[in-house]
Amino acid sequence: MLSKGGVPSASWPVCNATPLVPRGKGADDSAAINNLIQKCRPGSVAQLGAGTFLMNRGAYVSLNKGVVLRGQGAGITILTNPLNVPAAPSNNVNGAADTTPIIIMGPGRWVGPDGDARCQGLTAYQPRYMQLLSADGAKDATSVTVANASIFTAGMIVLVDENSGGSWQPDPVKMSTSVWAQPDYSVVWMFHDPRLKWDDSNFPILTPSASNNYAGIGSGSDAACWFSRQDRPQSEIKEIASISGNTITFTSPLHKAYRTSQYAEVTTFTGNNRHVLNAGIENLTATQGGNGTIVINNSAYSWVKNVEVSASWGDGIGLTDSFRVEVRDSYIHDMAWPYPGGAGYIFDIASGSSEVLAENNIFVKGNKVMVARSAGAGSVVAYNYADDGYIAYNNSWQEVGVNGSHMVGSHHMLFEGNRTFNLDSDGTHGGSSYNTYFRNWSTSQRSNFNNYKTGAPISDVAQKNGPYRAAGAMRYSTFMSFVGNVLGISGVTTAANGYSDSGPSPTIWLIGWNDASPHTPDPVVEKTVIRDGNWDWFLRQQTWLNSPAASLPSSLYLACKPAFMGKGTWPWVDPTTGVTYTLPAKARYDAGTPNVVPATGDACSP
Repeated sequence: MLSKGGVPSASWPVCNATPLVPRGKGADDSAAINNLIQKCRPGSVAQLGAGTFLMNRGAYVSLNKGVVLRGQGAGITILTNPLNVPAAPSNNVNGAADTTPIIIMGPGRWVGPDGDARCQGLTAYQPRYMQLLSADGAKDATSVTVANASIFTAGMIVLVDENSGGSWQPDPVKMSTSVWAQPDYSVVWMFHDPRLKWDDSNFPILTPSASNNYAGIGSGSDAACWFSRQDRPQSEIKEIASISGNTITFTSPLHKAYRTSQYAEVTTFTGNNRHVLNAGIENLTATQGGNGTIVINNSAYSWVKNVEVSASWGDGIGLTDSFRVEVRDSYIHDMAWPYPGGAGYIFDIASGSSEVLAENNIFVKGNKVMVARSAGAGSVVAYNYADDGYIAYNNSWQEVGVNGSHMVGSHHMLFEGNRTFNLDSDGTHGGSSYNTYFRNWSTSQRSNFNNYKTGAPISDVAQKNGPYRAAGAMRYSTFMSFVGNVLGISGVTTAANGYSDSGPSPTIWLIGWNDASPHTPDPVVEKTVIRDGNWDWFLRQQTWLNSPAASLPSSLYLACKPAFMGKGTWPWVDPTTGVTYTLPAKARYDAGTPNVVPATGDACSP
């Protein structure tokens, strides 16, 4: 994945010559599947047959070794929890009748970095698990130095993070006098002085020290440790290539600078927290999971391919503390509880997960189409069809579409070649930064669909739902780059239809927008955003707002045309003319065959 040439399992031997079939008559199938996985050697395939495999209360498939769990095809091999029917009456984030996922890839359900379980209280600095950097780790550097590298070994997966460096800064949107942020606003917590009623947990301000693991704010149950170690929302997972003395060299460069002044550390994952390598889920449907359907914890160089996920309570597919995981060619749709609060997110990159590739997928009909929560460094979300994000009790509200946000600290993600209804970054729990949107087509309106909970039809055109925007970056979203995108729809995004080029809704650009009183736009977002080479259908031209006009590359991560594009035109988005061609994921969906993916392989076409 990314560094190792794509999904490798096509040539792997099958562990069981006769595919495992369901027991039937309502019997639980999890034990039989787990026994099969344990019998298979790493680098082999555990094969499931056709039929519906049941996960009864508290039961799930544990993919805790480097084995592929492969079905006969999405819609043919089905794994489900019959207790979690979408009509279940509960209405909260853990509203499933059984809060158990269908598949957990990784060493366990509740794992994390060593010595510091998230949200379970403060843990003092422990040198046997973590080492402070002895010099700053520069952005793009492949090595760091620590005082004692003896706790690390080549091949280890580790966490690099730092204290937020927050302090009281003037609130640029004037919701309050001050907001807790880095001086350049690249990290902004939703924590104000005076406090606002919608602020996250009321953080006590502490002096960083060993007693609170060199963190500055928070406690075990506060938002400061929801998706990171306490007050360490900017982080990334790395693989150690080699060690020389006290210098640690990684297999990939750092995506941001990590500073000794902010107590930057390297932390291990060992024992029960050790990453599972080279695990895969392929060719099956997983549905009706509770608190997530496919949960990927502490996994590396692993994948989900040709999989359908639906009716999930919690994330459809969610990753925590994972590295170079690939999610491709899949269809994740119709979340069971599409409400704010975490129960209806389609795709979730969380808790430091880094260098993830999500490619050629369909993400439709959930509360949040995708989120990144204190995670995402070096990740690529590309060539996906992402549409119809909504709130089940408020059909008129357009959710954020393709984005790397929803919790403070997410940074340095690339969104390329996607087709969506908006490119944005929300400020609900604070800011994200340094994300890039390249050669996407963003229409400013969702495709027509029906509310999964109520059945009510939703049409942005007929009902004037909003906020309409093709590209936005909400308050506290800083240093964003929008380059080479096609924004709006020819003949639709016009003044005659009420559009403007730059806010308020309906609009092409909604930069620094703020949905909270007094609705003051964030001037820091406007000051730090880059908007160049985008085709603007309101102006009917390509615009360069920060830099002189220049030619753009075909891709920021691919060396050549990807095989999944088949015979189609690539790049499929042309920002010089506004012309868009065929996106394979959207074509599959429109044809009513979302699970039928041509067998084109993973490499670039010749």
